[in-house]
Amino acid sequence: MPLSRSFSMTSLSGVLPQWEEEALPVEELLLFEVAWEVTNKVGGIYTVIQTKAKITVEEWGENYYMMGPYFEHNFKTQVEACEPPNPAIRTAMDSLIHNGCQVHFGRWLIEGSPYVILFDIGSAAWNLDRWKGDLWNACAVGLPFHDREANDSLILGSLAAWFFKELTDRLGDKPNVVAHFHEWQAGAGLILLRSRKIPVATVFTTHATLLGRYLCAGNVDFYNNLDKFDIDKEAGERQIYHRYCLERAAAHCAHVFTTVSEITAVEANHMLHRKPEVITPNGLNVKKFSAMHEFQNLHATSKARIQEFVRGHFYGHLDFNLEKTLYFFIAGRYEFSNKGADIFLEALSRLNYLLRVHRNDVTVVVFFIMPAKTNNFNVESLKGQAIRKQLWDTTHAVKEKFGKRLYEALLKGEIPDMDAILDRDDFTIMKRAIYATQRHGLPPVTTHNMLDDSGDPILSNVRRIGLFNSRTDRVKIIFHPEFLSSTSPLLPMDYEEFVRGCNLGVFPSYYEPWGYTPGECTVMGIPSVTTNLSGFGCFMEEHVSDPAAYGIYIMDRRFRSADESCNQLTQFMFGFCQQSRRQRIIQRNRTERLSDLLDWRYLGRFYVHARLLALSRAFPDKFNVDPMAPPKTEGFPYPRPYSVPPSPSASVHSTPHHSDDEDYDEDEEAERDRLNIKAPFVLGGVADGNKTRPEANTFHAHTHAHALHVHALHTLHAHALRQTTETESLCSRFAVYTFHTFNTTFRTTFHNTFHTFSTFNTFHTLNTTFNTTFHHTYHTFTTTFHTTFHTFRVTEP
Repeated sequence: MPLSRSFSMTSLSGVLPQWEEEALPVEELLLFEVAWEVTNKVGGIYTVIQTKAKITVEEWGENYYMMGPYFEHNFKTQVEACEPPNPAIRTAMDSLIHNGCQVHFGRWLIEGSPYVILFDIGSAAWNLDRWKGDLWNACAVGLPFHDREANDSLILGSLAAWFFKELTDRLGDKPNVVAHFHEWQAGAGLILLRSRKIPVATVFTTHATLLGRYLCAGNVDFYNNLDKFDIDKEAGERQIYHRYCLERAAAHCAHVFTTVSEITAVEANHMLHRKPEVITPNGLNVKKFSAMHEFQNLHATSKARIQEFVRGHFYGHLDFNLEKTLYFFIAGRYEFSNKGADIFLEALSRLNYLLRVHRNDVTVVVFFIMPAKTNNFNVESLKGQAIRKQLWDTTHAVKEKFGKRLYEALLKGEIPDMDAILDRDDFTIMKRAIYATQRHGLPPVTTHNMLDDSGDPILSNVRRIGLFNSRTDRVKIIFHPEFLSSTSPLLPMDYEEFVRGCNLGVFPSYYEPWGYTPGECTVMGIPSVTTNLSGFGCFMEEHVSDPAAYGIYIMDRRFRSADESCNQLTQFMFGFCQQSRRQRIIQRNRTERLSDLLDWRYLGRFYVHARLLALSRAFPDKFNVDPMAPPKTEGFPYPRPYSVPPSPSASVHSTPHHSDDEDYDEDEEAERDRLNIKAPFVLGGVADGNKTRPEANTFHAHTHAHALHVHALHTLHAHALRQTTETESLCSRFAVYTFHTFNTTFRTTFHNTFHTFSTFNTFHTLNTTFNTTFHHTYHTFTTTFHTTFHTFRVTEP
């Protein structure tokens, strides 16, 4: 069957070229996505399926359906009930309904408005014992009666398998059905589908392995011991063996097994004993965050609102310049070690020391946005905002009176007397306002009253490192133990506004299968710190030649000790503090330009490939995929920017700051980036430990190195001609002969060096080593030549 439809990439503004994939004949297929979080927000999978819905509906139209559990409140507030457009789906639903199982259909009221099929778990619970027997007969996995989540997932999976059986019986051979299952909660349905030989192409995606989450939550040295864990023993000790067996069985039963990142693929290979065939990175609906080139203005506006909060929170201790204050933040679930809050606090202590030793006038205010158990707002925090508002009202009252008197004096043609404009009462009001801002204690670290103040991990570590927001500290800490809301009386901003107003997001996670928080920073043009243990960090390392130049700082937490990683994070933050305002603006422009890489219109191609691969394995007579050919999921790595990156680097200028007046044209640099995107990157299999790139990457790396080689020789030749002209005018032909001898020797050495380097497979290693050797060889050549030339001139008669 010819697969002719192409998947357009027109939304990417010329940064990424069109991807002419042999797309799926969607008019002859039905696609179902099954997940526990359809219309039911629990965690990050909800964000994945919600944001991806729009691009999937655009591609599949009315042939795309989502399936999940029915919850009455969610259905009434998020779903518009309607009739299925496909008669076969209506018939399959009726078959379940006539057997006592309630099924609901409608449109989910999100972008794209996809159709949803929701199964009422409670109405089918009377079948639980029978379905437990079916699961045992299918894969010998038993579920304990006390694990309600596992039992509910079995009911959902059994209803989904029943529905697919009724549907395929009515559809026959056409159209074919693709079912994509997310996480172990939906895995039971996939297992039953395959055991009953129902003709459906299946894809299973794990967003993070179940056992991996449990192990990392227990502060285990996870990645260094992946091959040493006794998987069955670890799962049994944590009483999740039955869940683990469901997840593993689903991974092995699926036609195609995928995961969200390379680091999670390595984990899945060890935990589930199957290597994922396709990596399906998580994306965002970038248009939702698009500010139509106004994101710099939005940053300034949101930053001003954060500054207002800081003025109130630090009243009485506001002896630092807010114009030279940077705002860092970390946000997410309160997993102290997994989210990297432990290493972040230690790095902040070291950053505070560096800023004080170097007498830097920059102040860093750090926000921890992590929900914890509280009973109310901190009285001192509320008092600070009230004092700030009172001072603002007093200032406006005096300003109005001052302005009116000044206006009247000028109308009379008089130069006003300051004593007459501001009377004694005005000075009294201002003095009272100043006295009201006096504070006897330090500004609070937390904005709320914590229920477990003494045992809270963040507050305990703040006490350990001694960052109590004193006047001498250059790093201030604010712990906001609730998610942000625009209705809050303390910090009335939603999360998007807050992120736009910050300067740097810091997410040094130890266990982060993907990581939406740095991705959200990127699409809003805010630089961020991530790690090579997060899916986002691995993705950016693969797609961007120099991530730090684009405001994506990637910590090495996999191959470095905790202390070395902490020092690296400290250097990232200290280097960021050394940047000028103009450099930060330039970097935000570059960061925002990477948002196209995170758009579902780009990342959706990986799902297309996974579905096509599943169809070729389920229906090989209709769909053909060359098993030896690499997947056509080609990305394009962004090159290093032409202008000097503002990120700290040992290879750039020797001075600590670049000039604010450097010649920089944002549009010109963006166009250069687009023109230089030449080397395609193929995201294929997943390696264990050290990665080896496909042969295509080696070829493109050699091509890039050859271009550098030719440019270097042309530069050398031009220099040689200039030196020859000067030599002929000052000395005899012997000096010219000497120069050309050195020139020939250098060119021969350079060719040999390039031939040696051509055996390297890694582009970055080749590029770095190539440049270092070239500059060293060239420096040696010019030094030797000038020494010889000087000697010759001295000895020449």
